[in-house]
Parts: sequence; C-alpha cells; structure tokens
Amino acid sequence: MPDFRRTLERAFRRRIVVKDTADAVVASGTSAQLDEIGGGEVAAGLGAGTVAIMLAGVAAFLNLYATQPLLPMFAQIFAASKAAVGMTVSASSIGVALSAPFCGLIAERIGRKRVIVMATLLLAVPTLLASTSTSLSMLIFWRFLQGVVMPGIFGVAIAYIAEEWPPGNMARTMSLYVSATVLGGFLGRVIVGYAATHRIFGSIAPSWRLGFVIVGGCDLLFGLAIARWLPRDRKLVAAPVQLGAGVLRHLRNPRLLATYAVGFNVLFSLVAIFTYITFHLAAPPYSLTPAQLSSLFVVYLAGLIVTPLAGIGIGHFGSRPVLIAAVIGSMAGVAITLLHSMPLILVGLVLCSSGVFVCQSASTSYIQMASPPGGRASAAGLYVACYYAGGSVAGVLPGYFWRFGGWTACVVLVLVVQVVTITVAAIGWRDS
Repeated sequence: MPDFRRTLERAFRRRIVVKDTADAVVASGTSAQLDEIGGGEVAAGLGAGTVAIMLAGVAAFLNLYATQPLLPMFAQIFAASKAAVGMTVSASSIGVALSAPFCGLIAERIGRKRVIVMATLLLAVPTLLASTSTSLSMLIFWRFLQGVVMPGIFGVAIAYIAEEWPPGNMARTMSLYVSATVLGGFLGRVIVGYAATHRIFGSIAPSWRLGFVIVGGCDLLFGLAIARWLPRDRKLVAAPVQLGAGVLRHLRNPRLLATYAVGFNVLFSLVAIFTYITFHLAAPPYSLTPAQLSSLFVVYLAGLIVTPLAGIGIGHFGSRPVLIAAVIGSMAGVAITLLHSMPLILVGLVLCSSGVFVCQSASTSYIQMASPPGGRASAAGLYVACYYAGGSVAGVLPGYFWRFGGWTACVVLVLVVQVVTITVAAIGWRDS
C-alpha cells in the first residue's frame, strides 16, 4: 500500500511538471523544448523535426526562382524576348500548379514524411540536368520538371506541420518554415547569379551552369538530412480519397475559394515585381550585372525577421487583419520602386517582399482552419496549385505590359492585383 501511495505521488508530481513545461513551450513557441516533455513519437523528435522541416523549405526554394537574376543574361545568350526568358521562371511554377493537388492526395495515402524525402532527393535530378541545357527550350523543360517535383516538399510540409505540431505552436512553426523558404529563395538566386559572373572554384570558369550543379548537390544533402531528422507521421488517412471528390469538396467551401484567390494574387505580385525589376535595373542608368541583380534579393532576408513576428500577430489578431495590413505595406513598397533612387528602390523591395511573406504566413495558417480534418493535405495541395498558377502567369503577363509602358505599366498591374487581394480577403475570410 505505501508503495502504491508513493507511485501515485510521483505520478502526480510528474503530471504537474509536464503540464507546466508544456504551457511554457506553448507560450514561448519553442518547439525544440517538446523534446523534454514527451508526448508521442513525433513530439519526442520535434526539435530535430523543426530543423528538418526548415531544411525542406530551403531545399525547394533554392530551385524555384533561381533563374530570376539571370534573365537579362539569358535574353542575350538565347537571343530571346523578355517574355520568352521569363518562361524559365513560369515553367517551374506551372509544374508546381499541375502536380500540387496530386502530391497532397498521395501524402494522405502513403505518409507525408515519405513524400517529402523522396521529392527532395528526386529534385536533384532535373536540377543537375538543367546545367546541361544547350537551348532555351531545353532549359525551360528541365525547369518544368523541377516544378513538378517541388510540391512534394513544400505543399506536403504545410500539412505536416498542421497535423504534427501542437495547435498552440502551429502558427509560429509555420512562420519558421516560411522563413526557411525565404532563406532558400535568397540563397538559390545568389548561388546561381554569383556563379554566373564570379570564379567560385579556382580551376572552373564562371558559368550559370555551375550554379545549377551546386544547387543540385544541396538538394541531395538536404534530402538525406530530412530522412534522418524528420519524425515519422503520427496520423495517416487510410481511406482512399478521390481527386475529383476532394477538389469539388474544397471548391464548395467559400473560405477556401477566397484563400485560393488570395494565394494566386500574392505570388503573382511577388514574381511579377522581382522578375521584371531585373530588366529595369539591368538597363541604364543602373546597368547591374547578374551578380549584382542576385544581391538585390538580400531584401528577402527581412522576411526572416518579419515572418516569425507575423506568426505572433496572427495568433493575437487573426489572419484577415494581418493579411490586409501586409498587402497595404506591400503596395507602398511597390509604388516606391518607381522612384529613380537605388536606395529607395531597395526600401520598396523590402516592403514589397516582407508584405508578401506575411501574406503567405497568414494564408497557410488560415487554410488549415478553413479546411476539414483529414483533407488538409489535399486542401493545401490545391492552395499550392492556385498559388503557383499566380506565379506562372506573373512570369509572362507583365512582359506584355512592359511593351506598352515599361516598368511603370508592370507596377500599375501589380497594384491593381493587390487591391483585388484586399477585397477578396475582406469579404471571403471569416473566423470559424
């Protein structure tokens, strides 16, 4: 009997310690501390899992927009128009948009971790092959295949976070993940742009091809690290899900429809600005080189600070007011890029990109609330499809506006799209 009493007392004390520690973790948003409190197989590896899920974001976005600083160079090398070389950006976005819904459904059947790991390793193949391209059409083809693989990483990672992280910690973890995608996007552009004009290895001449080789090698290394550190899924949907039924269910949800429209517009704005400003700044009086153009994307690093703060703001105020405020800030930044001052243009790009990253955090957090349990991966997959459909259109459509009004016409187009974004979110996003 005394032994039994002592056992109960120890259990009670342990319960108090675990509860206090868990409350502190939720309050601080530090997922690594979950290692100390137990809570299942995934919770036990959540610290390493946070690093792994961030590596997944870096790996995918190393590739997605890597050609942006090279567009003026490609226009000369391949003797092509701005819209034609812009297809090296759009092709990967088109691939993402086409494959994203399928990746979400596959993940719900065979497991999210398995899909993330396979996609990261497989991404290295078209990335390395892109370095062998001898024509613009061949480069566009490999870029398209890169895009086909990418949703298996970032589309599924969104659902993985929603299902495997504690609800009180999800928004902040999502913001950390978005920060990692920001870092990946920055590094991908810098690696490729710098390799195109600077000698990275003493015996190898500068070449845009070398940049793709380096990025492909990073994909392989990150894939192995993710396989090692990312915890196995706790939850799997065993019942088969039909693509048509799943898509129709999500498309009948007004809140999801509004979120898909917001996603389309958000990425359209970012890709349009950062694709066509390279032509604006490569021309006189700026005349920037590919390496200098790639260094512009250092403004993305502001997102490493802004997006975690956005997670806190979303938790306190909700997704809709945070998104609307972010779009207004982004619009101010877009307008500032019309000024003929390089420092002010950089300030404008910081505001524009930071606003878009906050919008992405708000959208990815909101979609988990608006989608039904058990269908979050497919809902996120459809969101990714719409999001990158916006990026696909943005790689080409502003090129036609450029013909009529240059950079000013592109800016006006983006501002109109951002006004539509605010309207859709204000009307279509409602709390649960």
